[in-house]
Amino acid sequence: MKTSTLHNNNKSCSQHQILEVFSRELGLNTPRIFHHRFSASEGVVSRIGLAGKLIGHQGCVNTVEFNRSGDRLVSGSDDRRVVLWNVASRCLVLSYDSGHADNVLQARIIPFSDERSIVTSAADGQVRLGQVVDNGKVQTKRLGKHNGRVHKLAVEPGSPYIFYSCGEDGLVQQFDLRSDSSTKLFCCSTFTGNIHRHSSPNRLNSITIDPRDPNYFSLGGSDEYARVYDIRKLHLGAPVETFCPKHLIKTRDIHITGISYSNTSELLVSYTNEHIYLFQKNMGLGPYPVAASLEHVDSLDEPQMYSGRSNSLTVKGVSFFGPGCEYVMSGSDCGRIFIWKKKDGRVIRVMEGDKRIVNQVEPHPNIPVLASTGLEKNIKLWAPLSDNIHPLPRDLHKIMESNRRAGENHSGVAHTRDGVTHVLRLQRRQGRAYVERSHDRDDAARDEEDESDGNPSECNIV
Repeated sequence: MKTSTLHNNNKSCSQHQILEVFSRELGLNTPRIFHHRFSASEGVVSRIGLAGKLIGHQGCVNTVEFNRSGDRLVSGSDDRRVVLWNVASRCLVLSYDSGHADNVLQARIIPFSDERSIVTSAADGQVRLGQVVDNGKVQTKRLGKHNGRVHKLAVEPGSPYIFYSCGEDGLVQQFDLRSDSSTKLFCCSTFTGNIHRHSSPNRLNSITIDPRDPNYFSLGGSDEYARVYDIRKLHLGAPVETFCPKHLIKTRDIHITGISYSNTSELLVSYTNEHIYLFQKNMGLGPYPVAASLEHVDSLDEPQMYSGRSNSLTVKGVSFFGPGCEYVMSGSDCGRIFIWKKKDGRVIRVMEGDKRIVNQVEPHPNIPVLASTGLEKNIKLWAPLSDNIHPLPRDLHKIMESNRRAGENHSGVAHTRDGVTHVLRLQRRQGRAYVERSHDRDDAARDEEDESDGNPSECNIV
């Protein structure tokens, strides 16, 4: 972006914020409208910077989530512990052994449980419940099991009982905390294009529930198709809709690492060695995409694309940001956090989030604050504390081009476990040189870590 263009955008953002405050003082805007417009302002997003760190884990932090009110945050780590944090004070409230035999990959707070019920999944394939009892201790038990890692859980919006799991075995399970057993819904399989050819399990990485209608949920895994299911129509044995960019249809060595619904049921899909795409409901390929006609595919509108980050080495999430999901954000293999304008795909903010890789960026439910995790042993909190707008990096074009080349180099390698291990061995050999090259970066997130953070190279990558 040219300097003059950036200056004009910053000036416009500042003028817009002044007008919003002026309208609020005159009573032209209600507090709710003012808060919504202020939080959605591009100027606010451009002022986001490092606000603090939560330090307490002894391994890589793989998952973070705010509770409904945003005053608590739960995290899970390679140290197999689950931690509950006070967001305002940045203090550890509760820490317990999850009972998992391997890295904790997901931790979710059950709504309306007063943060006393936390469900977790891990690389050991287990789905477990941690229940805080009256004496403050935590009792854990296994609720279900997958054959392979379980990267994601999805809690039904507003439900104090129902949640789902998806695993690398392709199995989707539903859990009801009022019951002692899980319900195995179905095994997600790849599309073969030949009814006589045996399909293989789709190794699932992500599951998300439509907040507007919890009957619908979406899955992403080891092929190019995002699948939408209707819980009322599972007997049909197929999704009710599928989504994929036209140029990725029937593409090998591509898989989905993260999916997310907006508050208006738009579906955000993040691909390995590719980009992030936003699908509207009318962009679907139908329940069986390999049979979709060329005429139908050609008639579909192109989804909005978000480019610039690198997604090759780990299972990264993707999420919306803003009171009306005005922005899209994701971590990157280059250690940065990218925030794009949802409407047009412009990069709005780039922040240094980790010495190596940022895996998850989680939005606060009510205010313009976010949390991020990566290969370091801390959680970073970000907020619009700066009086000045942070400019985009001067070398943004080089950063994005480097990330693009990294995706091309890793294509066809990093989608398997052995491929990931191979790539990471190469990356570790270059780790020290990478840190030295990055030493002069001016973002606060590159400040030297506290001794308790440890060396991120000690973390396992899954």
